[in-house]
Amino acid sequence: MSLFTGALPLVPPAGAAANQQDKGRNVVALGGGHGLSASLSALRLLTSELTAIVTVADDGGSSGRLRDEYGVLPPGDLRMALSALCDDTDWGRTWRDVMQHRFRPGKGPGGSLDDHATGNLLIVTLWELLGDAVAGLRWAGALLGARGQVLPMSTEPLTIEGDVRVTAPDGSSELQTIRGQARCAVAGKLEQVRLLPEAAPACVEALTAIELADWVILGPGSWYTSVLPHLLLPEMRQALCHTPAKRCLTMNLATDTKETSGMTAADHLHVLRRYAPEFTVDVVLADPASVPDLHEFEKAAAMIGAEVVLGKVGASGRRPVHDPLRLATAYHDIFGNS
Repeated sequence: MSLFTGALPLVPPAGAAANQQDKGRNVVALGGGHGLSASLSALRLLTSELTAIVTVADDGGSSGRLRDEYGVLPPGDLRMALSALCDDTDWGRTWRDVMQHRFRPGKGPGGSLDDHATGNLLIVTLWELLGDAVAGLRWAGALLGARGQVLPMSTEPLTIEGDVRVTAPDGSSELQTIRGQARCAVAGKLEQVRLLPEAAPACVEALTAIELADWVILGPGSWYTSVLPHLLLPEMRQALCHTPAKRCLTMNLATDTKETSGMTAADHLHVLRRYAPEFTVDVVLADPASVPDLHEFEKAAAMIGAEVVLGKVGASGRRPVHDPLRLATAYHDIFGNS
């Protein structure tokens, strides 16, 4: 028996979300995966006027299976953003854990729920009931009491395609085209990246959020597959270039990764300038431990119009992850000096 006796309205009831109490600066954060979750975990401590705009090119794991089987947006990065916006209360922590829970393989061979995240299934359920991706995410956010809203960068699934240089058997090198976020993320240094379809529409609500923001935060995250895609989508790039908001670029703690092999922090900035030369930034935030050549980094930042702000934003320990409280403090200081 269905719990729903009719169509859900596209907008949740007023007061359904528990995030209306302390408004602050209007902030938009863009990215995907763990990087966006890090910035959202920090920003939700500063404001409830918070919008996450999420990449929708994932084609691996649970998200890839749901995308292929149902023709929907990949829900995984959207789920992670919603989870990051949950308040640090019993309600918020419980729903965060529910959303992130992943089904382990059952006793039978090839169970249909194997490796699916509960939150992915919930989001796709809302999309099927409502027939509207943005409305489904609003309802999910209301259920979680999310401190802000989550939007896809586009209302249709996107594909990342890139060229990587490989060594041929005779010792020569040649460019090989690879397709899909999962493959591009582990390809090594990509020489050319494209977003398909090239003229995909940006989410209208996301464009409006960028236009109305006080601050736009881009990064941290996988540079070619989570950060750069926002500048590859034509309507999104235009919105980011023309918004009256201040723009902050948050650098990764580790620069030499599987998709940015051999790249320095300065190289990361050169990548953005190469693909979107008209895009400028007000502030680049970096942990000093990730910028061994500060002079070169400051030169690269100046080329995109940015002031460099250094702050210890990494968590204690060996893994290169951002500490929410340290990152929130850095954002607070940056916002206060604007």
